[in-house]
Amino acid sequence: MGCPGAALPEPRLNLKAVLFDFDGTLVDTTELIYRSMRHASREVLGRELPREVLMRNVGQPLFRQMRLLDPERAAELLEVYTRHNEEIHDEAIREFPGVPGALERLRGAGYRIAVVTSKRRPTVKLALRVFPELDELVEEFVTMEDTAEHKPHPAPLLRALELLGGIPPKEAAYVGDSPYDIAAARAAGVLGVGVSWGAFSAAELRAAGPDALFGDVGSAAEFLLGLGRGRAGESL
Repeated sequence: MGCPGAALPEPRLNLKAVLFDFDGTLVDTTELIYRSMRHASREVLGRELPREVLMRNVGQPLFRQMRLLDPERAAELLEVYTRHNEEIHDEAIREFPGVPGALERLRGAGYRIAVVTSKRRPTVKLALRVFPELDELVEEFVTMEDTAEHKPHPAPLLRALELLGGIPPKEAAYVGDSPYDIAAARAAGVLGVGVSWGAFSAAELRAAGPDALFGDVGSAAEFLLGLGRGRAGESL
């Protein structure tokens, strides 16, 4: 549900494009990521690290996450993580109920839809093989390989708007489940919409300062549709 608070600023109305994070936002990969991180840290570091340590940098490129775990063994961590992630991928990835329907509603209302993720393109393709309907509903995918800078830098979001035909940031929103998504949205000048059904709690997202925060797909979709109709929904 939405979190009530201050009214949305007028320049944010008349939304034309919605950008989405991928992991934890459109597809449920939280346990997949955790199991892969746990396996890599056990195998490479010989340590059982707490879940919060393994998951706190989710949303950034994997190599950066591994460097934060152990800068000297980041490459080895990444290799072991990737191998295990691919092995368990199809059994561990899950659908978020309501996501395809929400995307269909947004597309039907005339919104341009793109995904902006720190995930590698081959791994995105693995997920789309499991959920092919997402490939049909999303116009553009900006992955780790597409920009030199990554979230929380604004470059990936701005690249997506470019690919969608040069939509101005003030006419776009970015929906994501991590504080890095909210920081990237703020840096890019787009509306930052936090969703708490992924890897991070509502409290963690709220601390990042999103423009709006939702705990279910339906409420987030209604909010975005309302902006396109020139009506402000609930915001922080």
